Amino acid sequence: MYLYKKSYVQNWDHHEPKEKHTITVKLGENIRKDIKPERITYIVEEVGYWRKFNALHYWFVEYCQDGVDDGKEHYVSVNNLKELLETLNQVKNLLDKSKLVSKVLTDRVGKEITVECYECENEVRDILPPMEGFFFGGTEIDQYYKDSIDRSIEIVQELINESDKYSCEFHYHASW
Repeated sequence: MYLYKKSYVQNWDHHEPKEKHTITVKLGENIRKDIKPERITYIVEEVGYWRKFNALHYWFVEYCQDGVDDGKEHYVSVNNLKELLETLNQVKNLLDKSKLVSKVLTDRVGKEITVECYECENEVRDILPPMEGFFFGGTEIDQYYKDSIDRSIEIVQELINESDKYSCEFHYHASW
């Protein structure tokens, strides 16, 4: 699961010098002659990467992809990121006030296993539910889920802050 930041850096003749970007691409110490700075329009950065955080994937599919999980890259607005941050913080508040408890589950082959899940599991599922599927990871509201929430808050908050300063847009892509 990837979130990309696409920053517009095209220089125009009518720009003042203080408005122009300076772009240099090097391989080692050598400037790449095949990449012409004047032809660079955007710089794309990978600003978020997750593995098996299916609840976040579900959110992007529902709120940025019109419910269609097609494996394509999709635009994510800054408003989407702000909504996501609000959702993540809601979940974090619930998890921070809750504790882990043992829960017996049946795995895919019918074997009983004990897992540690948060007491507020049902409330969290109402806000940011895990998504089942092949290679999607677990669906428990456990420590991995909480750690993923905390890390996602850091990423999204930083991106919102950056978007206030510079012209950029965001895109989400997941390959399952």
